[in-house]
Amino acid sequence: MKTIPQVQKVMTTMPHTIGAEQTLSTAKEMMSQHGIRHLPVLSGSHLVGLLSDRDISLAASFKGSAEMKVEDVMMSMTYVVKPEAPLNEVVSKMAANKYGSVVVQQGNGKVVGIFTTVDALRFLSEVLEEHYKGA
Repeated sequence: MKTIPQVQKVMTTMPHTIGAEQTLSTAKEMMSQHGIRHLPVLSGSHLVGLLSDRDISLAASFKGSAEMKVEDVMMSMTYVVKPEAPLNEVVSKMAANKYGSVVVQQGNGKVVGIFTTVDALRFLSEVLEEHYKGA
């Protein structure tokens, strides 16, 4: 019988992060440069939130938004799991709450990964391909 994989098996490792005091223009440039849509936000080495491209787009309607700080528009409460979290539980909670990503953090507080809907779809594609190969 197969076991449910842990989130660490399919997450994006070593995600890019941004400091809470950085500007939104810096965040937008970083996301564009690396082709990503989510940035865990750190204050020092502590996770304090998550910034998405959607947060930046919403803030763009405000005058002077490019110079706004990440901490002004980030989601301060974010879904965080340990690397050993069962993937089925993670995706179930993501779907139920319409989360676009999950920050993966070790017990010592270090951010070690991010698991996004793109990662989930990539994994689903692999599972479907393997399951239906030769069918």
